[in-house]
Amino acid sequence: QVQLVESGGGLVQAGGALRLSCVASGRTFSSYTMGWFRQAGKEREFVAAISRSVGTTDYVDSVKGRFTISRDNARNTVYLQMNSLKPEDTAVYYCAARAAWYNSRRSEEYNYWGQGTQVTVSS
Repeated sequence: QVQLVESGGGLVQAGGALRLSCVASGRTFSSYTMGWFRQAGKEREFVAAISRSVGTTDYVDSVKGRFTISRDNARNTVYLQMNSLKPEDTAVYYCAARAAWYNSRRSEEYNYWGQGTQVTVSS
């Protein structure tokens, strides 16, 4: 069982930056591929993922060049650095864990989820 707790959300002006953190419980954090998703309406959208082994990353096109996902296995933490934020980035951001080697963009393939953190970008 893995419990995930996100933090770092808030209100920021367009063009600003935030760093989200997600701390995982348990001793097997390095065994999980980690992802960030966001939800502004009905659909939960993939944002970024980082694999369990070599740290291969994947991003949705709309955040490439602006967001960076990273992980610190010693601290059981995954981060999402968000720069050049836009109003359309406004959403609840969720951290998720997947007991697999490879990244996935499909939310149904993630086993564990955090409670979410609100990010609001004003214009």
